[in-house]
Amino acid sequence: MKAYTSDRSEGAHATTDVPPKATLEDALSQRRSVRMFANRPLNEDQILRLCWAAQGITDSSGHRTAPSAGARYPLELYVATAAGCFLYDPPHHRLIRRTRDDLRPAMQWAALSQDPVGQSPAVFVVAAAPDRTVAEYGDRGERYVHLEGGHAAQNLLLEATAIGLGAVPIGAFDDTRERHVLDLPRDREVLYLIPVGEPAE
Repeated sequence: MKAYTSDRSEGAHATTDVPPKATLEDALSQRRSVRMFANRPLNEDQILRLCWAAQGITDSSGHRTAPSAGARYPLELYVATAAGCFLYDPPHHRLIRRTRDDLRPAMQWAALSQDPVGQSPAVFVVAAAPDRTVAEYGDRGERYVHLEGGHAAQNLLLEATAIGLGAVPIGAFDDTRERHVLDLPRDREVLYLIPVGEPAE
């Protein structure tokens, strides 16, 4: 698998050296679900900033931007674009290529044919390996995993707003089909699809 990084990947939280285009209060007040996108791809810097917001590492102990019960970190973040599908590697702040195929059309089919999934330039996938948390907390660990997915998704949505992009969280999809399209192991659970792009004018 091929991996590539941005020039700012020397530090795990290197994205913080770029001033945001909006304050947190601005992002909170301006965030809206966007379902129509311009036909322009996201660049690598934008993708990595969004990944960092959702699952980036913030200190030398390995803590991340989203809280995690017991620091078990069950979440995995994938990005599907026209250039292929990638896995975000938090410790090295990079994307690892999983395939060169454009999975968005198949992901749209598995997501009940919702247009934003197929039309957006990038679809972020919040997935989880629940056993990482369940091993520590038993059945209640499932709830913690779902809560954590919400934390990560909101971080990504607010970062998208802060850098002038639009996004929409999608939870309506066929779980088994989506996992199959993404070629994830059976013990993985897809929690969210988040299409992101420049809002259509």
